[in-house]
Parts: sequence; structure tokens; C-alpha cells
Amino acid sequence: MTEERIEQLVRTWIATGKDEDVDATVSELVQGEKSLLLLVKSLGEYLTSEEDESRRKGMEFLSLALARFPPEKLNRQSVRVLVTFYCGKLEDTETIIPALKGLTTLVSQPAFSSTDAVEVIKAIFKHVTMKALVQSQRFLVFSIVDTLIAKHREALKTLGSEFISGYVALAEGEKDPRNLLLAFAIARVILIEFDISSHIEDLFNITFCYFPITFRPPPDDPYGITTEDLKKALRGCLNATPAFGPLAIPLFLEKLTAGTPVTKRDTLQTLDVCLPVYGPAVARENARKLWNALKLEIFQPTDPETENRALKTTQVLIQTLYAESTPSTGGKEIEGLARDACEECLRILREPEKSQATHATKVICAFMSTTPSVAQYTLSQAVPHFIKLFLNPDEVANRAPTARLLADVVAAARDASALQDPEVLPAQEDIPLAPYQDEVLGIFTVGLSNTSVCKAALDGLKALVTTKGLLSDEELGFIVHKVNEILLSQGIEDEDISSYSEGVLDLFAEISSISPRHISETTLPLLFTTLPDRAPPRSAEAERLKYWLVLAFLKKLCIQPDLFEMLVVRLSTKLDLICTPRSSESAEADGDIEPTAAYAHSILRTLADVLATKVERGHPDVQKYIDRLVPRLYHLHIYSALAVEESLAVATDHRLVAVSSEIVTLIVQTQPLQRQQQFVESLFAAYFNNQPARVAEGQPKLPAEKSFAPFDPQAPKLQRNLVPLFSAAIVALRKEVGLPVPDESATLQQLLSWSIDEAETMQQRDASFHAIASVVNKRPDDLSAFLTEQLDRFWNERAVNKDAAVDVRRKALVAWSWISKALLVRGHSNALSYVDKLFTLFDDSTVSWDAARAIGKVVSTDKVLTKKNHAVIRILYAQKFFNTVLPRIVEGAKTPGDAQRQNAYLVALTSLIKSIPKTTYTHELPTLMPLLLRGLDLPDPEIRANVIDTLLATSDSTTENKAISEHASSLVTTMLKNSMVDEMPSVRLRIAALRYLAKLPSLVRYDILHPLKATVVRELAKALDDPKKAVRKEAVEARTNWFVISCSLECISDYGHFLLCIGSSSPDEYQKGCIIYV
Repeated sequence: MTEERIEQLVRTWIATGKDEDVDATVSELVQGEKSLLLLVKSLGEYLTSEEDESRRKGMEFLSLALARFPPEKLNRQSVRVLVTFYCGKLEDTETIIPALKGLTTLVSQPAFSSTDAVEVIKAIFKHVTMKALVQSQRFLVFSIVDTLIAKHREALKTLGSEFISGYVALAEGEKDPRNLLLAFAIARVILIEFDISSHIEDLFNITFCYFPITFRPPPDDPYGITTEDLKKALRGCLNATPAFGPLAIPLFLEKLTAGTPVTKRDTLQTLDVCLPVYGPAVARENARKLWNALKLEIFQPTDPETENRALKTTQVLIQTLYAESTPSTGGKEIEGLARDACEECLRILREPEKSQATHATKVICAFMSTTPSVAQYTLSQAVPHFIKLFLNPDEVANRAPTARLLADVVAAARDASALQDPEVLPAQEDIPLAPYQDEVLGIFTVGLSNTSVCKAALDGLKALVTTKGLLSDEELGFIVHKVNEILLSQGIEDEDISSYSEGVLDLFAEISSISPRHISETTLPLLFTTLPDRAPPRSAEAERLKYWLVLAFLKKLCIQPDLFEMLVVRLSTKLDLICTPRSSESAEADGDIEPTAAYAHSILRTLADVLATKVERGHPDVQKYIDRLVPRLYHLHIYSALAVEESLAVATDHRLVAVSSEIVTLIVQTQPLQRQQQFVESLFAAYFNNQPARVAEGQPKLPAEKSFAPFDPQAPKLQRNLVPLFSAAIVALRKEVGLPVPDESATLQQLLSWSIDEAETMQQRDASFHAIASVVNKRPDDLSAFLTEQLDRFWNERAVNKDAAVDVRRKALVAWSWISKALLVRGHSNALSYVDKLFTLFDDSTVSWDAARAIGKVVSTDKVLTKKNHAVIRILYAQKFFNTVLPRIVEGAKTPGDAQRQNAYLVALTSLIKSIPKTTYTHELPTLMPLLLRGLDLPDPEIRANVIDTLLATSDSTTENKAISEHASSLVTTMLKNSMVDEMPSVRLRIAALRYLAKLPSLVRYDILHPLKATVVRELAKALDDPKKAVRKEAVEARTNWFVISCSLECISDYGHFLLCIGSSSPDEYQKGCIIYV
């Protein structure tokens, strides 16, 4: 019965070719526990037919069935018979393709033996002609050979020259990149593991003929093969055996001499991996020729990238030549290329002011990272040379370039020594710079007093300081003392000092990380005394620049725990002095408190930035400032709010409060659970129970005659301005920390009502929203009343109610978006139902756009709901939200009818796309493009700018480019209109439109843009007179791009071809070497 069924299935497949028949056949064989040879028997009439098509179909069916047949069911006898059968079918030109498919399956079977491997490879060598096969068929051959080498390598080795010569014949002339990746992998194994002594030149010819590779994958390449993939695979062949060295080096030199910059860089990278394999003997034989070629790229570079690659190859060459030498054989006894090259560079360095001296120094520096012997010799020659040159009275004019070159050499020596074990402090005698440290240190410290030398001297001192184990603690103190002398003698605000302040900062920062004592005892007191006790007046620009520079120094220096503690004490004292509420008399005398606010803001900004750095680095000392800095900040702001009139309260300025809030958040978020609970109890006592002293413990008494109740409806504006300080602590709490109130829902309802009805500024309102969102995100289970009936009532009364003031409704939508976001990011089940309510307002002409914008705000990133603030965040929440709401938005925007409702959906789309990562929506571009283009017609400049920003962000998408080509004319017209100051007051939109105009020539074919070119160039000339410099800059860029577009911009990618350039270094060779595969 099984045999008849199989014959029936065979006949059906021959007639229809359906895969179901193959699956059914295999199932019958397996269930009936029959051998695959039964199928061969059933196919007999087809396999032996005189008709070519019948034989081909019979073999095709057998190979398909074999691929589906369970490997464990194929016994040794079956495999042996099938191997013989398939090898025989390789002789038949009509059955060779299905035979190769069958062999591809057979060679990977467990029952396939080494004897079978020899038979198969011999049959392939004898009967397969690669030039007669197309790419996919040749790939089958390479796959078979690859599997045989992987599983039966020893059996193939017994064939000796027969296998090598046979494979060379197969691989010769292959040009398809897909096949070449496999061919290169096979060749590497052969070169490493087989006896190739009789076939070195043959193997070299079939590999080096592809060098250098220039490959340009087509757009949306389904195979994912890149240029770098092919280059790496080919390099793996070229460096597989030392035997290639004598043959390869002359050809590499030829490419270096006559190649393009791209070819040169490829050649240099290949030399980097080949020279160590080819060995010292080959390198020594070709050393002079290689150095001459490399020297040309270093001393007369075509571009920086090629120069750097040449320096790297020089290092590899030297490492290969002197791999066996040791420092004990170094010094003046070193011979060969390293000595000659070093002497050649030193001759050039006799004139350090010349441009060639820089390149010579780069070679000297490169030698430092080669071998210990070469590094020691180079240092022994270069450093004394620079010292002598610097101290020579006749060379005083050249001290600046000499110091610069010496600093570079010292930095290179440091980098070379840093390659050793970082955990082990080297002995003094093992540090290459040790013999010269006193003289070099003297030169750099002397150079500090010379303006032209100072920058190089600072860099050199930094290199000395960062050389592990080189300088003693006393020498570090000496360096700090010398730099302090310069600061004292010239003044930190001096123009020369400010020009290299970054160098001083870097040097001090390095020293503070090694030995902070010297900075804290000498430099910091100097800097602190330079800070004024009162803010300079508005007209004192020089004094203002001075304290900016001092604070910049402090920010960079005071990261270490001891130094930061000093920074907090001193800057807190300064804040108290400058923010102390003044009397009306002094205020009238000044008439301007803005300079005081600016000075206080700079001080607070310094503290916040240093704290952010410390938190990022995980410094444990941050926790203690919950007691040392936070109370002082609360006291400063609360005292200012309670003590004086609004016009005199510097510390209640919302900009100062915002920075203090950052500091509070950074400190509170690092606290353990118990300490956070204690702090939040004090915080609520201060803000809700009129006990402000609870958050200002250890500080002077606050005025007792005034109450502190920021959330009271009658509270003055000064107190309300301090709500951000309350919110800053709430957002940083851990989810386990509960609010110290009887009913958390009631408290959030109070905050929500206050933010809508009582908050006077956006800063106050946003702070309240942040606190609500943070609590909702972390503790939704304790807020059931708030999240159900209270929010339902809020939505109906404040958002939906058309009798409510428009301003109230808009505030309510902002609050709603924050609450929705809090639930969405944690993956709460009610989040989408909250978002659904926003869609219901799209028909309301008063707030439809506000509701649409809120859709994007729900998923936008912010600094409140973050992991650092212990928010509960679900992975991929943004992508899930996008996939859920996008179909609804697209459908709403496309549904004909109410134009106002359609526009609301377009606003929602632009807001949503602006708020999510590009990768989230790239695959939807074909659907979104028409809608985004419609968004450019909306009247809101901000929405238009968002659309253009989206188009720019996705401009590398081929899918989008096709859509842009279809709308190129209307896009150009729209962008020109939006770029003119007479028609568009929004600077951001004008800049975005001009940037997109500049991008269009690289996105759209020339033949489409050519009719528009004259108009665009003429209209862009008007934008060159825009009153804003940033707009004029983009106009120049756009006009330049449109001037130069020509037919040459038509891209080969339009034809969807593979382009593989084989060994081409000139236009003629390029044409000969290019093979294009469709």
C-alpha cells in the first residue's frame, strides 16, 4: 500500500510541483519505516527517462525529499547508494543542478563517511564546470566543499595536490560577493591546514586578484553583505600563511604607490594584519621600500585618516622587525630601520618650527608603542634632543614649537607605559621617562611663565602627572605651586590665562584625582578668595567673567569627596552672603537685583553640575549631603520667602529655585529607604503643617511671625515659588516610601486642584504635576479612589465641561497627560483608557489640538519618570503604545468628513512621532508619509517644524525617498515658503525648512529637481538677508547644495545592482574589473 501511495504522490508532483506532495511522500516513508531507496525505485522511470525534463524532475523530487527526510532515518547503506547515484548524475548536464542540491544535503548527514567525501569531491572536480553555472548553483558547489572541509578535512588532505589543484580550478574567476565570502573562508582553511608547498602561487593568484575590494551593496540588500565583510574575509586569506609574503609585499607596495586614498587605506590595514604573519625575514628584506612608501603618506599626507593608518602600519613594521629584541639590547646598540628612521626624524626636528617637524614627531611617538627596545632607544635620542634645543639660547624663538613637540613625545611615552598591567605600580627604573624627568619637569615649569609656551607646558605637565609612578608627591605639590604662582601673578581673569584655562583645569583635575591634598591646601583657597561676596553690577563684565572662570575651575576640580566637601561649605557661605534679603534702602540704592540672581544661579549651577557628575560615578559621599546641604538650601529659600518683599527676594527667583530643586533631587534619589521616609515626613510637616524648620534642621531660626503654607489659597507668590523644592524631593522617592498623610488620594486631589486653580506660574504648575505623576507611577495600588471617581469627576468638570474657562481646560489636559504617562510607563491596565478620553475631545474645536498634542506628551521622555528617580518603567512601553494608537490616528486622519477633526488627528500624529524613537516608526513610513506631508499645511509653525524634523530624521530611508520624489515639487514650494522671514516669523521653522531644502538634492534624482533648480536658487538668495545669523547659515548651505547638483548625482542604486570592483586602482582598471550582477 505504501509503495502504491508513493508512486501516486510522485506522479501528482510531476504534474503539479506542489510541496505538499513532497511532504506527504516523506511522511509515508517515515511512518511506514521504509528506506529512501524505495522512493528511488518509485522514481525509476523518471530518473532513467530519455526525456531531459523527466530526468530533471525526477532528480528534483528526490533531492527535495532527501532534504526533508530525518537524518537519523538514513542508514549507512542508503547514504552510500545515494552518494554513488548522485555523483553519477553530475555527468548529466540536465540533472547536475538537482544533483548538487541533493549532495548539499547528503554531505551533512551523520552516516556520510570520509570515503564518501573523497568520492564526492573527485566527482565535483571531474564533472562540474563553474563557468557554466549561475550564482546560486555555484554557491551550492562552494557549500558542499565547505561542509566537506569542516567535517572530513583529514580525508581530503590524503588527496594532496589533487585536492588543491581541483579547488583552484573551481574557485578561479568567481566574482559574486555571496560566493566569495564562502570561497575566502574555504581558502583560509586550506592555506593554514593543508600542504600547499607546491601550489603557493596558484592559491596566491586566486586570492590576491581580488585585492583591493571595492564593493557597494544595493539599497535594501537582502543578503546583508557589506564592503567590510568582504575585506575582512580577504584579509583572512592574505595573512593565512607566511609563504605569501614574498609575493604579496611587492604588490602591496604597488597599491601604495599608485592607488587612490581608499585603496591606500585598505592596503595599509591589510599590511597591519599580514606583516606579523609574514615574519621578520620578509619584513627585513622589504623594510626600506616599505618605509619609503609609508614615509610619503606620513610626511606628505593626502588626508588625516590615511596618515594615521600609515603611522599604525609603521608601528606594525617596527614591531615585526624587532619582535625578538629586548630592552637590554636596546639603547645605542639598536640597528636597522628603527635607528635610521629615528635619525632621519631627528634631522628634521633640528628645525622644530617647520611643518615637517610635526610629522617627524608623530613618527617618534609611534615608535614609543612598538617594542621596549625601540621605545627605549627612541626616547634616549628624542628627549635629550628637545631638551638641548629648548635650552639653546640661539633657539629661544623656537621654544614654543619645541615644547609642543616634547609634550607630544612625553604623552606618547606615557601611553606606551600605560599598556602594562594597570594594577601594578612600576618600579622607578622601569619607567622609560624616569632618567629624564627632572630636566623635562624643569622645562615645562619654566615654560609656564611664557605665554607662547604655556599651553604646551600644561599639556606636558599633564602627561608627566598621568605617567603612573613617575612623579613623587612632593613633585606634584611643586607643579601645583608653580601653576598657582602664574594664576596669582597674572590674575585668573587675565586674557592669556583664560585662553588656556582648560589646560590648567585638566592638569589640576588629574592631580586632584591622585593627591587632592595639594589642591585643597593651595589652589582652592586661592580660587575661593577670588570669588566676590557680592554680585558685580550689571556693567562690570570683566568681574562677571572672572567669577565664571573661577566657578568653572571649581566645577572641574572639586569632584573628589574631600574637595567637594570644601566646595559645599564655601559656596554655601557665599550663597548666604549674596542672597541675604536686603533692606529697602539698599535695594533702592542698587535698583537692580538681576546681577545678584545671576551670581547666585552660577553658584548653584556649579554645585548641581558637580553633584550630577558624582552621582553618575556612584560616589558614596553624596548621601551625607541630605544633612549638610539640603537643609541649608531649604533654609535659604524659605527664609527669603518669609522675610522680605517680593522685589527683594533673590532666593525665591524661579531660576534659582529650579537649580536648587535639581540638587535636592540628586541627593534624595541616592538615599536609602529609611532616610527617605524620614525626610519626606519633615518635608510634609514643612509644607502642610507650617513647620518649615523641619526641613532646615541645624540652620538659623526662621521668622516665627509669618506662616509658611505654599499650598494655601492665600499664600503669597514668594511661597508658591518654592513648590518645585517640594516636588523635587517627591519625584526622587523610592516606590516603597509612602506619603505621611492619612489619605494619599485626598492629598493628590488637593495638589491637582491647587495646580489648576491656585498655581500662578508654569513652574509652580509643572512642579505639582511632576509630584502627582511620580506618586501615581510608584504607588497606584494605594490610589484607587484618586484614579477612579476623583479623576472621573476632574475630567468631566475641568476637561470636558465646555462652560469651564479655556485656560482651565488646557491646564487640565496637561495634568491628564502627566497622569496617563505615569500609568503608561509602568504598564498599568488603565493607561490606555485614560488616553482614549483624549480622543473624545478631537471634536471639540476649543481644545481639540491641545488634546491631540497631549497624545504625544503621554509617551515623550522627561527627567521625572526615570530609573534614577526610582520610577517603575516597563520595557518597550513606547513601542507598544505607538503600535496601539497609530492605526486609530491614521484611520481618523484619512476618514473623510469634518476637516477640523482630521486636523486634530494630524496634530496627534506629529506630536506622537516627535516623542518616540525613529526606529519605532521607520517601518510605517509608507503609510505615514502622505499624512506628514498634509501636516505641512497646518497653520501652527511648531507642528510644521516637527513634521520637517521628522522628514529630516528619516531621510536615509529608501522608502521615504520614493515618496519624497513623488511630492518633490510641492515639497520645494512649501519649504521655500516656510523659509522666508516675510511669510514665516518662526525662526525654528525657517531653519528646519532650509535644512530640508539642503538635504533634498541628495534624496531626489536630478532629473526631477532640475526644473526647480532656477527657482530655488533665486528664492534662496532672499533668505541670505534673513536677520538671524543661524538662518543665513542654513540658507548658504542649501543654496550651495542646489548650485552643485548635476546629473552625476544619479545613483547606481536605482538599478539595484551588486557592484564588485576587483583590483582596480585607475579608471581603466575600474572598467575592466567591475562585474555587475543583476
